[in-house]
Amino acid sequence: MSTHTESQPQRERTWIYYTACAILAIVTLWAVFAFSAARETKRAQEKADELIAALQAAGARTPDSDQIVRVLGEDGGATCDNPNDALSRATLLATLANGATGPGARPVIADSRVVQGQLLIMQVYCPDELEDFQDFVDDLETDDVAGG
Repeated sequence: MSTHTESQPQRERTWIYYTACAILAIVTLWAVFAFSAARETKRAQEKADELIAALQAAGARTPDSDQIVRVLGEDGGATCDNPNDALSRATLLATLANGATGPGARPVIADSRVVQGQLLIMQVYCPDELEDFQDFVDDLETDDVAGG
């Protein structure tokens, strides 16, 4: 097998490399700026402040405003992404279990405050989904089992 002799001048290849690197740098900078701008908007900050006020009124611990903005953004993130879907409800019900796996897993009577945070998030970020989810939560068997 023979080796093919390169016939393209070095200067032409160098120009291609520099152009490719410049395009990559421009796209990278654009992506960083677009991500930063999309992550923290004024509307997301306002909703985070509204959620903090609701959490404080309920007597719950409140995370930092920047944390809420990063996690929930403007639209409530995963909390408001189809909360009334069968899979979302099944995931919630799976967390309300005794913690065993396999045949030992059993549902439990959860504390009445177990979904209070999620209801407050939905009240602020996706109030159109709240009524159906509230009906689902009202059907859960809960009690004051965790104390104070």
